[in-house]
Amino acid sequence: MKKITVFTPTYNRAYCLQQSYDNLVKQTNLNFCWLIIDDGSTDNTDALVKSWISENKIDIRYHYQNNQGMHGAHNTAYQLIDTELNVCIDSDDFMPPGAIENILSFSSKNSATSNIAGYIGLDAYKNGDIIGKEFPLNIKSSTLEDLYHKHKIYGDKKIVYRTEVVKKYKHYPIYPEERFVPLGSLYLVIDKDYELLCMNEILCIVEYMEDGSSRNIVKQYYKHPKGFQYSRIINMKYSNYFKVRLKNAMHYVSHSIQLKDYKFLNKTPLVFY
Repeated sequence: MKKITVFTPTYNRAYCLQQSYDNLVKQTNLNFCWLIIDDGSTDNTDALVKSWISENKIDIRYHYQNNQGMHGAHNTAYQLIDTELNVCIDSDDFMPPGAIENILSFSSKNSATSNIAGYIGLDAYKNGDIIGKEFPLNIKSSTLEDLYHKHKIYGDKKIVYRTEVVKKYKHYPIYPEERFVPLGSLYLVIDKDYELLCMNEILCIVEYMEDGSSRNIVKQYYKHPKGFQYSRIINMKYSNYFKVRLKNAMHYVSHSIQLKDYKFLNKTPLVFY
């Protein structure tokens, strides 16, 4: 069995998946499986992936499902993954050639302990510039929330989770009429029980596409109010930071009004504590 699964949720992204594949083939350590979760694509993703499988250069698993959104693809991935570690690489991103080797080397030097959920590394642009800040050398481990709010680290980072940890937690909710639940809601719940070991290695090269969720967040608020309402509840309940809880409380009211959910106060966690 492979050591780590790289999973990629995709929806009509055949035009950019080739880049991900080409760079996985170039990995200096091939002790990984690439799990592609096709979230209902209607383009030529299926044929493209089958052509790669026939090349037999890397271990590829392909799963097709009806469209559920990014969070639904993550749910499926966490159900299917059977390796010790897992990392999500979006369809428009790719891993630099030494990324898998760096993860596995770091893992072998840092035996998993009961309070460690996995590792967190760096994202970078194609020109090599780090997105946000590197981790200070004095910070060996931290929760994801503390990295951003206590240690003032900013910019997207790449999380490698221990599979046995992430499988313990409740899946993202699926709302049939919506296609988005913020992924960070699960990460925050995991934060309550575990920390992440910090590694100052570039694990992912990021390209923000015009059709990506990170570029269209305000539109997402209006299209997926139930998903965001759920996320706000999680943040109000689990965040250690009053400012975060207060901000999410205000957004929660907005989503609830949009949904005409006038009983929202009955399910609101305490914010002022």
